[in-house]
Amino acid sequence: MSSTQISRPFASRRSRPPRWAGLADRDLLRLPMSDLDLTVKDTWLETCLAQLNTEISARGLAVKAHAWISNEWFSPDNTPGISMPFYLAHPRLARLERRMVMEVEGGTRRECMRILRHESGHIIQHGFHLHRRRRWQNLFGPSSTPYPNYYRPDPKSRNFVRHLDKYYAQCHPDEDFAETFALWLTQSPSTWRRRYADWPALDKLEYVDELMKELAGEKPSLTERVEVDPIKELTETLGEHYSRKREHYGVDAPSTFDRKLKRIFVRAHNAPKHAMRASAFVRGNRERLRREVERVSEDYAVIFDEALKDLIERCRDLDLRFCGPVRDTRAALVRLLTRPNVYARYNTTRRQWYAV
Repeated sequence: MSSTQISRPFASRRSRPPRWAGLADRDLLRLPMSDLDLTVKDTWLETCLAQLNTEISARGLAVKAHAWISNEWFSPDNTPGISMPFYLAHPRLARLERRMVMEVEGGTRRECMRILRHESGHIIQHGFHLHRRRRWQNLFGPSSTPYPNYYRPDPKSRNFVRHLDKYYAQCHPDEDFAETFALWLTQSPSTWRRRYADWPALDKLEYVDELMKELAGEKPSLTERVEVDPIKELTETLGEHYSRKREHYGVDAPSTFDRKLKRIFVRAHNAPKHAMRASAFVRGNRERLRREVERVSEDYAVIFDEALKDLIERCRDLDLRFCGPVRDTRAALVRLLTRPNVYARYNTTRRQWYAV
């Protein structure tokens, strides 16, 4: 499918907006999730799923994933399917998600495809019972390892591939395999062999490459298409959902950055009428800031995502505006994010751990 045929994120072919699309946040949060009445069909998510299945088929694997809407990303072990979070199915819900937890995970086509490829790794693992193989266990570890609520990654480790953010492969053997598979799915052997040369993680990629060739054309044992926790069966309200989510991910931002942010940016009442929001500027420069912070120190990089979320929320709470210049502002933000007191704060709390 060509790029011109792909719907832009959050575009929908529905003729009418749902009745809740015009509700204020406070009213939307009172709504039971089952009342959202969302499906993957006729949304941009449908084209993402089609692309995933095309990529899997191109690798010779006889697996076709299906998907449904629920409250979060996951792939159960009893069906070759993927649950996609409700907020990706409509722009009004994406705005609410960003407001409540500071980000929209999978909210761009690129990010959505990265997560789908990761979830398809779980489908392959369970569909062929790969975790029962001795070689799989030797390389990735026992799948029966208890799943953590939080994990503490080592950003310097070369035992794991790097695909999703936050060194996600390090949190559990199943995630390690899913990340390795996701990277293998779209990269050529020459690319990943060059990228991971002299890394222990290369052994995992070579094993996945060998294993997938062995499984090409073989029918998986899991074929029944069922939906686990579909949105139509979830009775908790959006407010209850976000209350739990914010507590789990530690969303409430501290005032650590306030004094410096007020020097870097301008309060709204002192800024030009159409000045960009500081939160939007920081969010738009996220990847560039990440690279700059990683260049300073990998020790700082491990706390970057958590610190940046708090920084963006404080920009929003303080109603700050960006008035340039761009280069100087980015440099000031890097200096702020790599200050010893910022590192010390995040390194002495649960925030040096990532929520799963």
